[in-house]
Amino acid sequence: MFHIQSTIKWNEETIIFGLFQKNGEFEGPLAELDHKLEGQISSLVKDGDISSRKKEISKVHTLGKIATKRIFFAGLGKEKEYDFDAARESFAKLFKTLQNAKIQSFSIVLDSFTSEHVQGNEAAHALAEVLPLSTYKIQDYKQKSNEPERNLNQVTIISSDDEAEIRSSLTVGTAFGEGTNSARTLVNMPGNILTATELAKYSADIAQKYGFEYEVLEKEDMEKLGMGALLAVNKGSDEPPKMIVLKYQGKEEWTDVIGLVGKGITFDTGGYSIKPKDGIVGMKSDMGGAAAVLGAMEIIGKLKPEQNVLAVIPSTDNMISGNAFKPDDVIVSLSGKTIEVLNTDAEGRLVLADGLTYAKHHGANYLVDVATLTGGVIIALGTHTTGAMTNDEALFEQVLEASHECGEPIWRLPITKKDIDKVRGSKMADLNNSPGREGHAIMAGTFIGEFAEGTPWVHLDIAGTATSNNADDLGPSGGTGVMARTLAAFVERFEV
Repeated sequence: MFHIQSTIKWNEETIIFGLFQKNGEFEGPLAELDHKLEGQISSLVKDGDISSRKKEISKVHTLGKIATKRIFFAGLGKEKEYDFDAARESFAKLFKTLQNAKIQSFSIVLDSFTSEHVQGNEAAHALAEVLPLSTYKIQDYKQKSNEPERNLNQVTIISSDDEAEIRSSLTVGTAFGEGTNSARTLVNMPGNILTATELAKYSADIAQKYGFEYEVLEKEDMEKLGMGALLAVNKGSDEPPKMIVLKYQGKEEWTDVIGLVGKGITFDTGGYSIKPKDGIVGMKSDMGGAAAVLGAMEIIGKLKPEQNVLAVIPSTDNMISGNAFKPDDVIVSLSGKTIEVLNTDAEGRLVLADGLTYAKHHGANYLVDVATLTGGVIIALGTHTTGAMTNDEALFEQVLEASHECGEPIWRLPITKKDIDKVRGSKMADLNNSPGREGHAIMAGTFIGEFAEGTPWVHLDIAGTATSNNADDLGPSGGTGVMARTLAAFVERFEV
């Protein structure tokens, strides 16, 4: 998709410049353009017909004065306020505008999108990451017209920086964007199409494509091992459960293993603690944690960091039948800990309990679980911030730094002794899965932490951030692919 060259040839149909709000004469290629168009660019900027305000896009037709037909200008705002996030936002608005205009190829002057705070390689990363994100289209099941789609398919990068460095940044950015889009597509898929079996097939395809080791445990395997928590959630379903494992070994020895555990509930009725009619719609997205992990593994497979990564996805749907598990049931998890079920709609923490334990069986030294876990986290943090909990400060700081880098904010919730006592407060078992409504997101994370035990662990509750009801410049409504980039960045930067 990307072609790199050091100068503008002025024969491209579409050329794009970034434009800062500042006084003074144009420099470099922009000054050359202004000269070729007999001062019209500076005049249009002065009159306000070309805007340099942040995220405003202007288009100018050259009317045959040069071979290039049209010039787009992306307003970048004040240069001192322009950072990586601002670059990402500007590219998103730009590419969305080009998509709507059905532009299929263009040249972009990358140097015009750089500043004191954004170097050429960073601008290249932002561009390549945002291009697939902002132009992503939901893969729906409507009948298609015969009219061919006109998508962006050829981008010429004009940069004075080292070509190898720019190309490397483009590769990384593209991997991050495409991995996130893969997660989005999984989240958007209907539950009757994306069953646990199909999720396992998808995972196996990723493993084969990128050379991962993989394992899929069947129901009989789980019964032999004693995965009573995952099996309990599956009891009401006609669809078999799957425990999916992918292994990426980036070091010579299987040490310092990062375990990524994603909740893979392909549809959640709530079981006998059934969801209301308004709350049950959209529960196809309850495997958003699994999607994030698989999106991250796709990024890891492309970039091949020098880390060891284990992905574990416990997957089933949570259905109702005469055989379904019930409130007051007592089940035995893979760890041996017994659990009193007080809420069958608190099923995600049950499958993650066996998922974390199995990750440790495979040698995980560090654990990060990701799950669309609780409505409580939406009440606490809204729909733009992911909730986080941890038992290890150093590990959490690395995840937090990655989330900032990727523009996916997280906020830490506490675990106190009183929270632990509530989770351990069952009269019938070692733990109960739902002590009550108060602090619901905290109760859920505290419960999961009981299975991390002494292993450094971070919990990410993406119930509010895995989907969006509103489209924005970075994508349509629906699945967001949240945390795929954060997990991949965390793995890339991870230090023991």
